[in-house]
Amino acid sequence: MLGIKQVKVVLKNDYTMDTLYEAIKDHEFTPGKPQLVKHGFTNIICFEAIDRQNQVQIVPAMTQGNKPGPKWTVMKAEAAGMDNLAKNMAIGALTNGWGNLGSIAGKNSKLCEKQVEAVANELKELGI
Repeated sequence: MLGIKQVKVVLKNDYTMDTLYEAIKDHEFTPGKPQLVKHGFTNIICFEAIDRQNQVQIVPAMTQGNKPGPKWTVMKAEAAGMDNLAKNMAIGALTNGWGNLGSIAGKNSKLCEKQVEAVANELKELGI
């Protein structure tokens, strides 16, 4: 699907969002240092957004949910955070979705996709 980039990563140990963040917070990844950000009803690990539509995020695998586990997804998504969540929804609604085309194509979209691959590989290389 256009605009979607996800890479599954299986780590050596089980982690919750908080314990994974603690394990990687001091590591410099390709897009920078990870941040723990409140997004909706949960926290996610993300990196500095390229723009409001392109950000690398680390989230638990769907089957894992909030339980500790080794399965994680590194993905390209809209900028996280409560302010960004509301702003992106409003812009999408006001423009009938046309305001979100930057997540599908363009140099920022391609850069974010490359960063997703890099972060996934760097997580694996950490051996955690």
